[in-house]
Amino acid sequence: MVHALREAHRVLKPNGLLLDLRPGPVHRRIGVEVDGQYRQLAIMSESLEDDHAANQAVVEVIQKGWFKPVSRTQFGCNRVMRLKDFRGWLADFPTDRAATQERLIQTVERASELDGKRKRLVVKGPLVLKVLRKSVS
Repeated sequence: MVHALREAHRVLKPNGLLLDLRPGPVHRRIGVEVDGQYRQLAIMSESLEDDHAANQAVVEVIQKGWFKPVSRTQFGCNRVMRLKDFRGWLADFPTDRAATQERLIQTVERASELDGKRKRLVVKGPLVLKVLRKSVS
């Protein structure tokens, strides 16, 4: 990640802005919304190692003086999908926790049996937006 930030620094004009928008390093909450009412089903236990490494890389380039922090904002992000699409969405995560993922899938599949006309899955987690300014050399 430091290499990518070095490249961004190289191509930015003096005082140029770098926008760093990534999911916050917290476990996502999975719930089901039935007829407009939300009910939490589970909390994911995905690895946050890459998130922490990316945050450390940003700290490193600030310490090196390549960028100066301008602002940081955190806001909620709700990923909404049909219950049947959850398995495909979950496949984007590393499979080192296959048993945990299978339990999540089973929990979501049980939720599809809930009564209600309008059912959808909601995965909640924060996004963090950091604005960095290229330091003038």
